[in-house]
Amino acid sequence: MQKGRITVRGIVQGVGFRPFVYAKATEMGIAGTVKNLGSEVEIFAKGARFNEFLAAVSRGPPLARIDSVENTETGAEIPDGFTILASGTGSFSGMIPPDIAICDECIADIFTHGGRYENYWATSCVNCGPRYSIIREIPYDRERTSMAEFPTCPACAGEYGDPHSRRHHAQTIACARCGPELSLFDKLGHPVDCHDPVEEAARLLDAGFILAMRGIGGFHLACVEESADKLKHRLGRIEQPFAIMVRPDHLDQMAVVSPEDRKILQSPVHPIAVLAKRDPTAHSTISNLHTIGCMLPYTGFHHLLFSHLVHPLLIMTSANMPGYPMITEIDVAMAKLSRDADFFLIHNRKIVNRCDDSVFRDGYIIRLSRGIAPKRTAIGLGKQCILGVGPELNANATIYRNGFAVTSPHVGNVRNPATLEYLEETVRNLQRILGAKFDVVAHDLHPQFLSTRFAREIASEHDLELIPVQHHRAHIAATTTEPCIGIAIDGVGYGDDGTVWGSEIFSGQVPDLKRVAHLEPVAMPGGDLATKFPERMLYGILPDERVRSILASRGWSDVELGVLEKQVASGFNVTQTTSTGRVLDAASALLGCCRERTYDGEPAMKLESAAAGGNAEAWDLAFSTRDGCETLSSRALMATALEKVLAAPGDRRVIRDIAASFQYNLARGIARMAIRAAIRDSMKTVALSGGVAYNHAIRTTIEREIASQGLACITNREYPPGDGCVSYGQCVYAGQVLSRRD
Repeated sequence: MQKGRITVRGIVQGVGFRPFVYAKATEMGIAGTVKNLGSEVEIFAKGARFNEFLAAVSRGPPLARIDSVENTETGAEIPDGFTILASGTGSFSGMIPPDIAICDECIADIFTHGGRYENYWATSCVNCGPRYSIIREIPYDRERTSMAEFPTCPACAGEYGDPHSRRHHAQTIACARCGPELSLFDKLGHPVDCHDPVEEAARLLDAGFILAMRGIGGFHLACVEESADKLKHRLGRIEQPFAIMVRPDHLDQMAVVSPEDRKILQSPVHPIAVLAKRDPTAHSTISNLHTIGCMLPYTGFHHLLFSHLVHPLLIMTSANMPGYPMITEIDVAMAKLSRDADFFLIHNRKIVNRCDDSVFRDGYIIRLSRGIAPKRTAIGLGKQCILGVGPELNANATIYRNGFAVTSPHVGNVRNPATLEYLEETVRNLQRILGAKFDVVAHDLHPQFLSTRFAREIASEHDLELIPVQHHRAHIAATTTEPCIGIAIDGVGYGDDGTVWGSEIFSGQVPDLKRVAHLEPVAMPGGDLATKFPERMLYGILPDERVRSILASRGWSDVELGVLEKQVASGFNVTQTTSTGRVLDAASALLGCCRERTYDGEPAMKLESAAAGGNAEAWDLAFSTRDGCETLSSRALMATALEKVLAAPGDRRVIRDIAASFQYNLARGIARMAIRAAIRDSMKTVALSGGVAYNHAIRTTIEREIASQGLACITNREYPPGDGCVSYGQCVYAGQVLSRRD
């Protein structure tokens, strides 16, 4: 008979690891104990089938992520039978898993007539349910989560202790007798008298009312499609597309769903997937783009709601203002949403860690949040503990410690004081859960970012080293640490020279990434004002009489045009930028797609929609050299587009082709600069990152051009190509800087 002490490290909390070990031990006749120790599990075991048992626990249950398994001899007395011991403390190298969508077995339990979980909204088991949003501390046990406020009834306690139950040691186990409850209120906070809050909520939604609903990680605003326009006007988001939650059998009727999209939608993440509409003009009150963000029901509450709902889909949008943190508290929601929502459907379980819905497009992560984050990545960055505080927009935070980088869920726009506070709160929570003690803080190069100020405050308070990381180099560092040509195409980032970068090509290996090419610098009249009003950006690129005439025909007064003209000519309050995003904004303005940006990325997204179905033709590209870098002329591209617009005024088909051609030629020019750099520097790999890489036409054009030259083009699928990868890239970059000193 063999025996030993087995230590399993990794993501072993909240994944049903101890019940899994117990079940395998019982199956194989193994005696011993299993115990949680922080982020590792300690097993003492003996039995004739010890090696078989060791192999099984080394694989672990489906949701576990095993880093290492250590088997050592032990002289300890191992009792007969097998016991799950109370948790202790130990290492904190692992991580609690993200919140997990309800599993099929629990859905079946909810709709089993006469069953214990019939119609219970918070049904879950070891394989599903909330994790990160409810945890206060690790080890992951009920008393360290917000479920501690709901003592189990005898029936739930019985299942919790039953080795043959799917809810054996399920920390979120609850039923209608002992678990969190749902309540329905009107906008004045008065309880709505009804037999079933979910059934009544469905009736109200079908009748056209707007509901604020408290979910796993925060509040959503929900309504049926016919009420979408009303909700947009209440929120003041007239142009911004809404995400929807759709009944699975209706999804294919409204969107084109690839096998990869379907796999993502049905995964334990259950994110929002941005899909192409079957009819680009349909559902225009939800989205006036050619795409629509769809998700499937991912909690028991959602499945119950749709079982009563007549309509096949619901608008399901975050109740917070764009860029601000998710609203989690009931009193805050009642105060802030009383003008937006007609009714409130709430539960009484504390949301410890807020978490928004994750978003995917074409298999790439747009928003890293529920179901994915906290995201844990194995990477060797040395012995020092590094905090990456992220950029300014679409921010999150990453902590590197002992061979692993852990990235928080999406935080938002830290220009907002409330969001900056949320970033600080997120860092504290992750630091506590990981047991991290920072040595180094990595931050964006921009000296005025509030995230940079936060980094300085932490460093000053704890006497830590600061490592500034240029925004676009962080993008490449998040994609690869191997030698490469790096393409970073996005909105704006503070450059080495103090100007606004945004279409950068680097050559080298992190941290030695030399800028070798970019778009030509162009004027942003009024700085950020040109971001809000892309027609200003258009004139900054092409300050010509023909553009002036177009602006005049759109209502610009002679005075306004005179001020703009003098501003560009004098350079007063004019920022120079190489931003890809700003060039796309200007093209969108030229083609009449978007004259005022009302949400992040709107002009470029509307340009992409205008280009859908268009025929792209090759235009002449103009390249030059500036300060040792090759540049692509965006002015030449814009001038070609302008000529074609003037040649066929008002022809929508031509506008579509011009939009498609502009994207194609911009991408082709960027790819050509990268290819020439790769050939010159003998590089075999091109890394592509940045928010513009979400644009399907631009990304695939760059990929095709690069592949045609026998080069490999890689884009990160584990982190967002947009700014959601930057905090991770900051940690990687800083780790490589530190390694050079060793």
